[in-house]
Amino acid sequence: MKKHFVVIGLGRFGGSICRELHSLGHQVLAIDIIPEKVNTMTDYSTSSTVTDATDKEALLALGIKNFDVAIVAIGENEHASIQSTLVLKEIGIKVWVKAQNTNHQKILEKIGADRVIHPELDMGIRIAHQLDSDNIIDFINLSKNYSIVELKATGKLSNRSLIDLNVRAKYGCTILAIKRGEDVNVSPSPNDIVHEEDILVVMGSNSELKHFEEKGM
Repeated sequence: MKKHFVVIGLGRFGGSICRELHSLGHQVLAIDIIPEKVNTMTDYSTSSTVTDATDKEALLALGIKNFDVAIVAIGENEHASIQSTLVLKEIGIKVWVKAQNTNHQKILEKIGADRVIHPELDMGIRIAHQLDSDNIIDFINLSKNYSIVELKATGKLSNRSLIDLNVRAKYGCTILAIKRGEDVNVSPSPNDIVHEEDILVVMGSNSELKHFEEKGM
């Protein structure tokens, strides 16, 4: 189902979101105050425009009310990011915003941002967890205490069924899927067999996941 997105701020972060949403077939309006940045998104958006995103009347003239989500990806100018978020919330649109730091995040949350994104922080956490263990392929934070990880199955798990491994009872984790090459077994059955080098998609608390990775793998 196609959605309508507006991406405000076309630096590296905003530009990458714009290109990816457009490639997925969504309607994307690209906005920046700098003409050169807008020009780079001409082929990667449904439409693009040089507009001051802190100007409520200018945004209304673009039909912003009809969009599903606005992504505010303004770079170093925190004031413009906050002002743009305020205006968009006044218009009544869902807003996702890139935060520069913790104080910026707190302000964005107080003025009603629907989601605050920390690209560098989130990526730093993911990379740190990958470096922490050779078995961790990827790491996604669900909250402060819960995560989803992709773990490479070792020989210890090879040719054993999920019911035999009994991961939930032993470690408190849930195996959501088993990836084998290009094939993904979503919601595997208790009798499904794990092979060495399979990728297990596992959800649980951070302590439970750590325990499983250290003792169960």
